[in-house]
Amino acid sequence: MANRRRGEISLTLDDQSYRLCLTLGALAELEDSMGLDDISALADRFSGGKVKSADLIKILGAALRAGGADISDSEAALMHCKGGATALTCALVTLLRETFGPELEEGNPQPQQASKELPSNGGGKNKGLNPTQADLV
Repeated sequence: MANRRRGEISLTLDDQSYRLCLTLGALAELEDSMGLDDISALADRFSGGKVKSADLIKILGAALRAGGADISDSEAALMHCKGGATALTCALVTLLRETFGPELEEGNPQPQQASKELPSNGGGKNKGLNPTQADLV
C-alpha cells in the first residue's frame, strides 16, 4: 500500500497494483538517464509542461523500481494502464507533485531553501560573537 506522506502513489498496471515512489536514488537515475546536471534541472524539465513519452517511460521505470518492483524501463513501456496514456500521465504528474511539492506545481523548479539565518547568541554572551555574522564551515 502506498504511503502518500512519503510521496508514494498506487497505480494499477496490467491488472496488478504497484507502489510508485521517486526516492533520491530514483531521481539520481533520472538525472543520469536524461543527461541532466542536477535536481533543479530535473524539476525544471518536468515543470515546463512538455514531457516526452520516453521521459514518461523513464519516470515510470524508476518509480516502479523505487517502489520495490524488479522491472526494467523496456518492461515498463509495455505495461497497460486502465485509462490509457492519459491516466498514466496523470498518475505520473501526481507522483511528481508528491515528490517535488508545490514548487513544481507553481512552475518554480527550485526546491525551497532552508533559511541561513541563525538565532542570535542571547545578547552577546559569547564575547560579542553573533552567529549570523560568523564564518561557519
